[in-house]
Amino acid sequence: MPTPAVAPGVTAISVLDLVPVRSDQTTADALAASLALARVADEIGARRYWVAEHHNMPGVAATNPPVLMALVAAATSRVRVGSGGVMLPNHSPLVVAEQVALLEAAYPGRIDVGIGRAPGADPVTGHLLRRGATGDGVDTFDADVAALAGLVRPEGVDVRVGSSTYPLRATPRAVSAPQLWLLGSSSYSAQLAGRRGLPYVFAHHFAGRGTDEAVALYRETFVPSEALPEPRTIAVANVAVAATSDEAHRLALPHVRSMWRLRAGTTPEPQELVEDAEATPLPPEADAGLAAMTSAWVVGDPASAAAELRELAQRVGTDEIMVQPVVGATRGTPPDASPAREQTLRLLADALA
Repeated sequence: MPTPAVAPGVTAISVLDLVPVRSDQTTADALAASLALARVADEIGARRYWVAEHHNMPGVAATNPPVLMALVAAATSRVRVGSGGVMLPNHSPLVVAEQVALLEAAYPGRIDVGIGRAPGADPVTGHLLRRGATGDGVDTFDADVAALAGLVRPEGVDVRVGSSTYPLRATPRAVSAPQLWLLGSSSYSAQLAGRRGLPYVFAHHFAGRGTDEAVALYRETFVPSEALPEPRTIAVANVAVAATSDEAHRLALPHVRSMWRLRAGTTPEPQELVEDAEATPLPPEADAGLAAMTSAWVVGDPASAAAELRELAQRVGTDEIMVQPVVGATRGTPPDASPAREQTLRLLADALA
């Protein structure tokens, strides 16, 4: 069994995967590339491999976390597999509980359930996912998290129906439960995780600011629970690592441009190849926005990237760092592979060892 990639100030490295779809890939290619990346994570001793939930986006194939989790768990042997996250307002807590309870039964001790409240979709897609339900799920999110936390336990919950009590189990004979995590990028999520006694994941990779304050607020408001006697945190960072800093910035360019288009409200497209991104510069007015957007990213050679992650972990006091490899592919790369993403993980693991 490999030794987990650790270093002073970074107690564990984990991976977040949105299953990006490049312009040269089919959905099947993107899935194959992500499964290969998961096997690398397993090989280098990463602690977790999580998949996101996004809908109706041409450049992202992570539409169904439980299905992806099953594929990743089957392709690996050691790494914990989870959602980063399931957007709970889109789903019934019972349906999510049934899905992850089956995964936990198949892969005991390896299943995490990261829960978020963002839509993960455009308004029309979100409306259809929620079958026309109004609101954004904030009003019921606290109760839904509590319901899910009860349902994933082997003993399930007892539901009051009139004068009777109705036993409800996600699966009939569970002997273990997946670990529930709360995801967020605000004081709301930090306080909810603390109040519920849940481990907390801060989305530093897209918030960029407020990480220190949110983690501190979580620790201040934490109430020990049966599942978690002490606070536990993960901070997520966008990371691009290559042999040189210049090459790392070059490989990150397609992801930078995708994020810019998303925030600028332009028509989404599959992720460009590096050469195509270089050939079509963004408008000059994008420069300031790009600088602000990428200021929290970790992009560079192995030594500098490792140093930045150590500094982040020490400053925030987080227990783990989860990295999203934000590197693209060059022309001629096999469609079913993502060697630059794999290289980011390998180089980072070596630098942190």
